[in-house]
Amino acid sequence: MQALILAGGEGTRLRPLTSSVPKPVVPLVDRPFIVFMIDWLRRHGVDDVIMSCGHLADGVRDVLGDGSGVGVRLRYVEEPKPLGTGGALKFAEEWLDERFLMLNGDVLTDLDLSSQLAEHERTGARATLALYPVEDPSAYGLVRLEADGAVREFVEKPSADQIDTNNISAGAYVLEKSVLELLTYGEKASIERDVFPRLVGNGLFGHVLEGYWMDIGTPQRYLEASFDILEGNVQTEVSKRLGETFTCIEQGVTRDGRVIPPVLIEEGCVIGEGARVGGRAVLERGVRVGAHTVIESAVVMAGAEIGEHCALHNCIVGPGVKIGDHCVIDDMSVLGAGVSLGDGNTVSRGARLFPNVSLPERALLF
Repeated sequence: MQALILAGGEGTRLRPLTSSVPKPVVPLVDRPFIVFMIDWLRRHGVDDVIMSCGHLADGVRDVLGDGSGVGVRLRYVEEPKPLGTGGALKFAEEWLDERFLMLNGDVLTDLDLSSQLAEHERTGARATLALYPVEDPSAYGLVRLEADGAVREFVEKPSADQIDTNNISAGAYVLEKSVLELLTYGEKASIERDVFPRLVGNGLFGHVLEGYWMDIGTPQRYLEASFDILEGNVQTEVSKRLGETFTCIEQGVTRDGRVIPPVLIEEGCVIGEGARVGGRAVLERGVRVGAHTVIESAVVMAGAEIGEHCALHNCIVGPGVKIGDHCVIDDMSVLGAGVSLGDGNTVSRGARLFPNVSLPERALLF
């Protein structure tokens, strides 16, 4: 089975994590984010993946290569300019099989694609949308269905009196190649707005799926997804590493402090005397944690160095960051790659420091 992943966005909402790294290969727990999607696809029989890239495409290719390391055939299509979801689909036409999956590359999920494929086959659909029920659909577009599963209507960002279903599009579609006849090569288009409405009553079906689904588009959702992976709330390959104790501490870790699950600590990390890491914490390879520092509900990326008597809570620390002693990083703050903080700084209230920013002692106190 073949899948086309749309991965051409710039990831602006995730900056500074995506300032120098393409969003698909931003680390998530223990692997590039897009690898979670590839693992999920592979579990449902996908062995041929096409990545539709734009922004920093070479950076994606450099990390993932030909896909042999993640168990699939992986090829890349690079848009010369942003073409939208429909335009990107049409641009990849010559690569596509007669039936394929098309997916939004921003999502972490374990929905049952095999069930969706079986429903597509059963109904003889031209396109089948994976639908996901959410508690509050007002920020999304509703998808109303007929009794037989055919799509009756789309309602964008409905008002309270319009909400009669909580099913939204999950960004995963089974498509017949004939759908591409509704698009023009080289023209910008949206498959959601320019194609699917034209298929209503003409082979467009929806299939409601249960499981885990999250759009990882913001630092808050990035952290939520990280913790859900650690806690096993979403089916991933990471669960095998964490086991029943929800703890993974790799060989070569020097640990003189406490570790509280759920937690993942990669090789080469050093945890100083009296320090505490966890629960809900990720330390990527080579992180150094100073004595009496507390890291909780946080992700610290490769090679970061955290000083003594620091407190990191509900934050993301990018690769190669250096944090001095007696610093506080909390409240959804994000430090980009290579940031350097002198002693006594407090970074809070969702502040974002972009790559390679350097601040002296006590420069920030909020």
